Amino acid sequence: MKAIRRFTVRPVLPEALRPLSDLARNLRWSWHAETRDLFQSVDPECWAASGNDPVRLLGSVSPGRLAELAEDRRFLRRLTAVAGDLNDYVTGERWYQGQSAELPAAVAYFSPEFGITAALPQYSGGLGILAGDHLKAASDLGVPLIGVGLLYRHGYFRQTLSRDGWQQEHYPVLDPHELPVALLKEPDGTPARISLALPGGRQLHARVWLAQVGRVPLLMLDSDVEENGLGERGVTDRLYGGGSEHRLLQEMLLGIGGVRAVRTYCRLTGHPTPEVFHTNEGHAGFLGLERIAELHTEGLDFDSALEAVRAGTVFTTHTPVPAGIDRFDRELVAHHFGPDAELPSIEVERILQLGMETYPGGEPNLFNMAVMGLRLGQRANGVSLLHGNVSREMFSGLWPGFDPDEVPITSVTNGVHAPTWVAPEVFRLGARQIGGRRTEDAMTVGGSDRWDAVAEIPDQDIWELRRNLREQLVTEVRDRLRTSWRQRGAGTAELGWIDGVLDPDVLTIGFARRVPSYKRLTLMLRDRDRLMDLLLHPERPIQIVVAGKAHPADDGGKRLIQELVRFADDPRVRHRIVFLPDYGMAMAQKLYPGCDIWLNNPLRPLEACGTSGMKAALNGCLNLSVLDGWWDEWFQPDFGWAIPTADGTGTDPDHRDDVEAAALYDLLEQRVTPRFYERGQGGLPDRWIEMVRQTLTLLGPKVLAGRMVREYVERLYTPAAHAHRAMTPDAARELAAWKARVRSAWHGVTVDHVETSAVTPTAELGSTLSLRVRVGLGDLGPDDVEVQAVSGRVDSEDRIADASTVPLKSAGSPDAEGRWVYEGPLSLDRTGPYGYTVRILPAHRLLASGAELGLVAVPSEDVGEGAGVLMR
Repeated sequence: MKAIRRFTVRPVLPEALRPLSDLARNLRWSWHAETRDLFQSVDPECWAASGNDPVRLLGSVSPGRLAELAEDRRFLRRLTAVAGDLNDYVTGERWYQGQSAELPAAVAYFSPEFGITAALPQYSGGLGILAGDHLKAASDLGVPLIGVGLLYRHGYFRQTLSRDGWQQEHYPVLDPHELPVALLKEPDGTPARISLALPGGRQLHARVWLAQVGRVPLLMLDSDVEENGLGERGVTDRLYGGGSEHRLLQEMLLGIGGVRAVRTYCRLTGHPTPEVFHTNEGHAGFLGLERIAELHTEGLDFDSALEAVRAGTVFTTHTPVPAGIDRFDRELVAHHFGPDAELPSIEVERILQLGMETYPGGEPNLFNMAVMGLRLGQRANGVSLLHGNVSREMFSGLWPGFDPDEVPITSVTNGVHAPTWVAPEVFRLGARQIGGRRTEDAMTVGGSDRWDAVAEIPDQDIWELRRNLREQLVTEVRDRLRTSWRQRGAGTAELGWIDGVLDPDVLTIGFARRVPSYKRLTLMLRDRDRLMDLLLHPERPIQIVVAGKAHPADDGGKRLIQELVRFADDPRVRHRIVFLPDYGMAMAQKLYPGCDIWLNNPLRPLEACGTSGMKAALNGCLNLSVLDGWWDEWFQPDFGWAIPTADGTGTDPDHRDDVEAAALYDLLEQRVTPRFYERGQGGLPDRWIEMVRQTLTLLGPKVLAGRMVREYVERLYTPAAHAHRAMTPDAARELAAWKARVRSAWHGVTVDHVETSAVTPTAELGSTLSLRVRVGLGDLGPDDVEVQAVSGRVDSEDRIADASTVPLKSAGSPDAEGRWVYEGPLSLDRTGPYGYTVRILPAHRLLASGAELGLVAVPSEDVGEGAGVLMR
């Protein structure tokens, strides 16, 4: 019989075991080995059955076992030690508290998904895992972050395969009471509530669940409450599901509701109010509108409130292609705002202007969430050096008149949380070398450029570690493959062959990620005969473990999975290549350490960063990848191999895949497999082990989430907090009025004449020329602008590359015609074709960048001397 209602019966822990409840409720257990070991010792069988989830474990342990543990002095000593360690961790001073700079009192970090642990399945892929690692690293560093997301009742889908290899999606219902979360409650014990106004007088209500991620609270809004109608209850049903209106409501709840949840949490707990708001991708962009509305009620007009909000906002874009950005129909957005809906104090037209694509090539009727994010954030970044370049190109239309390299979008390269992703065996090897505490600090706080202690680890130990991890992966793969085949309808009698799948002494390649077409899951199948030769080579075979999910609506991605699965089902190769369904954190934590090579072959430059190869590298796995994302930035031959690309704009996609697949096969045949199987005098693959050593020594410290979060703190959060503090209401009004005045008067700003002391078309390196420029400022004055000389090498079309800028000084009062003269030196600091130009930018002490307004005045073609080319 089927139950008509379900609820969770919690165990009553004996008094002596009460700290177990606190340990289970703080997700630090997900990356803290001693805490996990403690829970495992409670009941090893229940621990395995619970999927290593302490909350589920404590709900299934028998009262007799709990009574036994309450009398076990050895267990109680361990419990006291682990509970004390957690208390020290969450209350003690850490890196952030030791900084001398005036850092933000708090930072609110918004993301549509968070991958903290498999026990809290609120993530779909890299964006969520990155957000989870960001929170964990902030906790380790002591950064006062508040995470903000949604609690999806179905999470992301679970994946199985049909008999013929087609992806099947399943959406198990998650009961929050069975998750490691707790309701945020008012002092009277009632759940805290957040509400949004919907068109037609309806309301969208949400309660707030709190997940404690070490020191960092993660607030998750949940619309599945009785006060809501059926449609509103379903707003937080599943991650990235539903149509446009469903997604819009999710993003309004995340952004607008998220700010209200932060305000409620700070009111109830006394947590410092955030000075900085960080939106991780455009999904949470509406948070800026809510903050504008807050300031509106305090007496600021829209333009002044916009300046105040921009000052403390950081926007991170993760998308290297316009198609990956959420865009909504203008009328749909207009319908959900204004007098009869949400944020009635703000004119709908002002809201729409923030997201409209008002640049060449833009769609005039679409509201672009990333565009709004950039207009609402004074600081923005991509997630790798290459992605920063791509983003500046992609969004350059918002800053007309500026070269892409001057577009104010910087980059902070992603990192990964080592304690989450490093295998315990790898950690123990480091701890044996330098001690547990130093190893933990090296992996969390980071700060060093090299891990030199790796040099002291004997080759034999490294090789034994790698084989041990490979052997564990083989066992894991066979278990998962057996489960998968049973789900596909196979009987036990058909599955004897699985006992021979993979070999712990064969070179093992991993490929696991989401399955959009640009990641090219099936590039390895381009020449199946060559791949078969590699898999079945008599002396130097390879074996490949593949995993990944296609978006439920992406039939193209599902066809790629089916193509790969059908190849892997072939009895000739099925012992050498496997596809594992339901890729997630639990699988990944076994997969990265067990592979020798991590394969990544996206279409360059469509991988914004890609962090799976970083996690593999931290376990001594070498990367074999297209030079995209982070690998483009940090690749060295010591760390792995770069797959050559044919990414010219005119390249036919089929031909490109052929060329790059052939390059992949060549690398595997000629460079990778020989190095793995060659043995030196001691019987070990010396050159391979040296590459593992170099990867750990030099790449390890770079790929840490601790390094990433420290960069955010130093380069983005702290400047944003200082800008926020400087942007008092009066300063915000002043800046808004000044911007309005500059915009209306800019048509009168001109560069009228440029002359230099150079009299010949050549000059000597190291010489200095004098520039004299006559400009018109119209209704503006010298305090409103900066006149700059821009110089550098020029190409055949006289475009300046690698430009340097020098401000010129006003020579005094305007002349009789109202023109101003600016002067300054121009140093010739490089040889070859060299040129200069002059430009005028708006200037104000509260601007973060001269390009902020997107305004610039430059000479017309006939001004100056030969367009400013000095040397050929």
